Amino acid sequence: MQNFLNPLFGRHPEQVKANVEIYTWQTCPYCIRAKILLWWKGVRFTEYKIDGDEAARAKMAERANGRRSVPQIFINHQHIGGCDDLYQLDTKAQLDSLLAQPAI
Repeated sequence: MQNFLNPLFGRHPEQVKANVEIYTWQTCPYCIRAKILLWWKGVRFTEYKIDGDEAARAKMAERANGRRSVPQIFINHQHIGGCDDLYQLDTKAQLDSLLAQPAI
């Protein structure tokens, strides 16, 4: 039954091969929105909750070309950007192809 429902709900976890990482704050609405899209796509991701952790935020900013806002999202170690960037990739039909690339 699940295989029948996946196309209806946009979930194709068998097609996701990429390594996805996301830096978040627990109550950030943009973080929640980004995680919902990733969940919708069937993505298993590594989440770094950096609430109040300045050392973790500095590490995130270093990886994200100086960006300190959350969320910051990486696919196969490539910086994607934040929530709006993630949704823009999906709108342009580019997200699924990134997610289908095997982890490096």
